[in-house]
Amino acid sequence: MTAVRPKWQEPPRPVTSFAKAVTVVVVLALVTVPFLVVVSTSLADPRDVVANGGWVIWPERPSLAAYREILNGGIVGRATLVSLAVTIVGTALSLTCTVLLAYALSRPGVYGGKPLMLLVLFTFLFPPGIIPAYLVVKETGLLNAYAALIAPVLVNTFNLVVMRGFFQSLPSELYEAARLDGASEWKMLWRITIPLSRAVLAVIGLFYAVSYWNSWFHALLYLDDPAKWPLQLVLRTYVLAGGQLADPSAGEAGLMSAPQTVQMAVVVLATIPIVLVYPFLQRFFVRGVLAGAIKT
Repeated sequence: MTAVRPKWQEPPRPVTSFAKAVTVVVVLALVTVPFLVVVSTSLADPRDVVANGGWVIWPERPSLAAYREILNGGIVGRATLVSLAVTIVGTALSLTCTVLLAYALSRPGVYGGKPLMLLVLFTFLFPPGIIPAYLVVKETGLLNAYAALIAPVLVNTFNLVVMRGFFQSLPSELYEAARLDGASEWKMLWRITIPLSRAVLAVIGLFYAVSYWNSWFHALLYLDDPAKWPLQLVLRTYVLAGGQLADPSAGEAGLMSAPQTVQMAVVVLATIPIVLVYPFLQRFFVRGVLAGAIKT
């Protein structure tokens, strides 16, 4: 169905329409062509990659050898499982804690609500440095543990503020009617707030998932054992190691070659989960973020 143009809006000029079309095509090319080159290189034969100077736009002899090499029980396969576990567990815990704290801070008359909100905003304006954060993780015994990748970043202040604003935008009459029916705060949270907040929950959940999946700096700081590294830190090592990566569980025999095809396969493996999940949650973005940012 074609949208009806308002009477006050002038019809677009041909030059304007052409300029918009050219801009869309250029932006689309800038986004898709590099990704296509990365995927094609990961699927190409190493000889074709060398013959084309290191990059392939379209593989003449497609092969999954690079993916079989990195997923054949080596360090990349183990790192992928670590990243998946940290992302799933971390997102679930972060979303749960954010929902509970945001709901408590959004309810009127909560004891200590304003001082706690000021404390949360203070951490947003003045985040801790690397050395204090490392000392806290060390003193709590979380060094070289997977919990160090989750506990220090369990609640993100920006996500908390957005979710609190969304909860405050919900009609207060719903809570008053539920309270007259004898509903407790837990029941109002579960039966009213969460069902009406699916948009913001999807957005904040995706924010947390992307943050956990792409995180590598915390693993570099807190994990001394390379066998526990997540995928992004392994990918960084691939790029900086000049084509070689050591598997600590295999000793000298674990020195694995990383040609261009393997490097691009690791890039695709690290990118594809977010690319697959994002289209299903895109429709929630504008509604969830804007609604949560109106009343903060």
